[in-house]
Amino acid sequence: MTRTPKSMRWTWPAARLTALAVAVVPATSLLAQTAGTPDISVTAVQGESWISHLHKPFNETSMGKTWDLGPPPPEPGEIPPTWQLELTNGYASQILTLHGSDLYRLNCRGCHGELGHGNPPEINAVTGPVQATSVRATLERMKLAGREMSLSDVSSVAKESKILLLQRLHMGGLHMPPPTLSDAEIRSLIAYLELLSDVPGAANRQIAVRESSYRIGEHIVKSTCHVCHSATGANPDPEQVYEGAIPPLSALTTRVSLPDFIKKVTAGTPIIMGTPPAPYRGRMPVFSYLTQDEAAAAYLYVMLYPPKR
Repeated sequence: MTRTPKSMRWTWPAARLTALAVAVVPATSLLAQTAGTPDISVTAVQGESWISHLHKPFNETSMGKTWDLGPPPPEPGEIPPTWQLELTNGYASQILTLHGSDLYRLNCRGCHGELGHGNPPEINAVTGPVQATSVRATLERMKLAGREMSLSDVSSVAKESKILLLQRLHMGGLHMPPPTLSDAEIRSLIAYLELLSDVPGAANRQIAVRESSYRIGEHIVKSTCHVCHSATGANPDPEQVYEGAIPPLSALTTRVSLPDFIKKVTAGTPIIMGTPPAPYRGRMPVFSYLTQDEAAAAYLYVMLYPPKR
């Protein structure tokens, strides 16, 4: 029987991080940069994936999906799309400036999308709850809706909404995994969420944080990869992958090289699966809003902080 992979493709606008001068750097050079002291504030990912925790099959959830799939295998004689590895020299050993928009990309966008709208009813929008924390924003919304609330009532709602938002960012929710954000990161993220939610004055309240590339890798792995990939487990063979098995993070560095991982995450690549093994369009979404440096940071994080049970 001939197995035909699905060829459906969704697209999502790409976003890129700023300003660093990019040079072509061999992968071996990047790996050599990790010889320094690891960031002691960074911890290994552990435990089952979030969708396993919720007992949700991969094909029955919107979590961790950008709705952008990589290219299908090229047809015989077809030239595959060109791709070049471009990494910033010294990135792995740098302390980097992140803004709330970066923290949102690294931690939230995989589920909530670029604009924070989510995919209700499974994934709620972030904009409404954040707008509710602002007295001014709530008063303006009530006025546009032709409704009236007293300043006292609006202030009370805003206070309660701020408490609920902080609880969610510290503890997660019924369908949302607990974030692993510091207080400084939460303040920076909330400032951006206010900007994303059109809260008046938010543009003047943006906050930056300084973090290691290892911490950037930790953000990506714990908040995006770990949604679908368990930390440890059996390394599936091509037939098991075809049947739906998702490789654990502990097998990452043995299954794929650093350059291939970066390409898979940022641009997408076919995957070998089935019996006999053959190339198929992969089920893993493309995270085109991550830079190659950030994807490399995720790989190095898994290598330097081995996943735990």
